[in-house]
Amino acid sequence: MENFNFYSPTFFAFGKNRESDCGDLVKRFGGSKVLIHYGGGSVVRSGLLDRVKASLDKSEIAYVELGGVKPNPRSGLVYEGIKLCKEENVDFVLAVGGGSTIDSSKAIAAGVLYDGDFWDFYQGKLITEALPVGTILTIAAAGSEGSPDSVITNEDGMIKRGATGDAIRPKFSILNPELTETLPAYQTACGITDIIAHLYERYLTNTKDVEVTDRLIEGLILTMKTEGPKVMKNLQDYEARANIMWAGMVAHNNIVGVGRSQDWTSHDIEHELSALYDCAHGAGLAVTMPAVFTYNMSHDVMRFAQIAVRVWGCEMDEEHPEKTAMKGIEALRSFLISIGMPKNFAELGAKEEDIEKLAYTCCYGKGNGSGKVGGFVSLMQKDVEAIYRLML
Repeated sequence: MENFNFYSPTFFAFGKNRESDCGDLVKRFGGSKVLIHYGGGSVVRSGLLDRVKASLDKSEIAYVELGGVKPNPRSGLVYEGIKLCKEENVDFVLAVGGGSTIDSSKAIAAGVLYDGDFWDFYQGKLITEALPVGTILTIAAAGSEGSPDSVITNEDGMIKRGATGDAIRPKFSILNPELTETLPAYQTACGITDIIAHLYERYLTNTKDVEVTDRLIEGLILTMKTEGPKVMKNLQDYEARANIMWAGMVAHNNIVGVGRSQDWTSHDIEHELSALYDCAHGAGLAVTMPAVFTYNMSHDVMRFAQIAVRVWGCEMDEEHPEKTAMKGIEALRSFLISIGMPKNFAELGAKEEDIEKLAYTCCYGKGNGSGKVGGFVSLMQKDVEAIYRLML
């Protein structure tokens, strides 16, 4: 196990009706004027936005609003939010929505206190200062409610990239599983897939002797394996949604990733798909993960065989562990298809003729000119092209 620092100060308020506490929590963490940032009409139609405003009013917290966040959140709205916060002297950003809204809120919070272009942070600059952020989560998926990370799509070139820094970890996050019960089955399944991806990205490591975090990751994937089908069968299953919601946070606040190298190849490769085709991130990951794992399996067959046995119930073939490893990858693929996820390029709306462009942008579009992606296996453009072809 490697040396590590871990700092996760977010205050979590979990359970039914906890959104009514948001005014008190904003005040507790020093906010006096809030930007309420949200996405589409569901937050309005459900009455959640009105409940949030009522709580802020009760706590005598002033606020301004900025809606319009889209999936794969865009840079244009971030610039608009930064400008609005500066004009209105906002000192706290409250995200009401899913991962896209939270990521957009984090970008705004960082940009308000930065003299340059906020996109600098998405080109590798560490975020060290930001307005405080709070969240009210409406979809279990991205884990942004507990993480120091944010992903934004730059509309200049439609490049999707991430930024990080403990300064953008939320000060508080309100997690009410009831708020996820109105999600359609497809969005619910996309969230489950994203959570599983966050766990695999950490499981695929070159660090030895990390049994504690291996077991934590395996337990969380097993939770998705059991609770996922329950909620797909009954979208109003509160207990299943509660387990999935908490697992989504734990999967990505990095408690299961400390002391070990991590991968993130599937995310890097998928980001090109959701940036170019605007597909749901979880759906893109459902197609990407099995292809990446198949391509990289020979790098450490026993790592893939281990999760195949411990999570997917495969029997270990001692003479041919690669067969066990492949059975685990196929079990993952089958599970994702069973909850309604796409299985190939065509079902994502992706095009074979774009593969060279996708691979080039993945390897060279980060502004660092490295030409490589991957933490588990270092991949060049030709490798990424081959992985995209496995998705056909």
